[in-house]
Amino acid sequence: MLTQYLNLTTQLLQNPPAPSTLYTTANLTNYINIARGQIAGEGQCIIRIGTLTTTIGTRNYPFSQIAFTDTGVQGAINVQRLMYNVGTGQKWIKGKSWAWFDFQRFNNPVPTSGAPTEWAQHSQGSAGTGSITGEGSGTMSSGSFYLDPIPDLAYVLNANCACYPIALAADTDKEALPYLWTDAVPYFAAYLALMTAQTSTRLQQAQQLFALYEQFMQRARTFANPELNNFAYAQSQDRANRFGSGQAPQQGAA
Repeated sequence: MLTQYLNLTTQLLQNPPAPSTLYTTANLTNYINIARGQIAGEGQCIIRIGTLTTTIGTRNYPFSQIAFTDTGVQGAINVQRLMYNVGTGQKWIKGKSWAWFDFQRFNNPVPTSGAPTEWAQHSQGSAGTGSITGEGSGTMSSGSFYLDPIPDLAYVLNANCACYPIALAADTDKEALPYLWTDAVPYFAAYLALMTAQTSTRLQQAQQLFALYEQFMQRARTFANPELNNFAYAQSQDRANRFGSGQAPQQGAA
């Protein structure tokens, strides 16, 4: 997949071959991986269920502890819902806003222990592992969530997450971005490349490519939402209107 991305990005840039190459393969690969990370975040199109085992007496957990079986996934961007294993089934843990959780659950001099019934995200950010943006490995970990009550056992949590992909370094590396979001990658990568130029013409071309990128992102979202129940997925344009309130329902609003 990396070779295909490189070829398409080069065509968009009209990048001449060596020895007059304007953009190196290494730089274009970096732009492609930045584009893939941004698309994963904006589109929230890589949805996977990861697992995390709680520690007795610990209520705060970083996203970096969530494990995924998909080798194309590097880590979590955000957690959308939590359940924990019970027997041969699962139990849902109610998600709450941090403001509610902070006042209703932390505001307690004698916290209780038990099976988790509520959770809330605290720190924003990704799992922070890998080098999808070229920033190095293990240096960006910040996302986390809290549980209540404080776990009294080692519960296996099943976390439905929006994820970001591994960085592509070879053509054989697995691409976790689903089609049709992959079509948007070369446009964002070419946009980033042109933004390094010093001429007004190329900067203007960069904005044109970014506009095309946005079109492909919206088309991918539209195509991914089924006609039957097409408001069930996040980012659907008519999601709020179909609930008749002007706002889509918020998790843990009750």
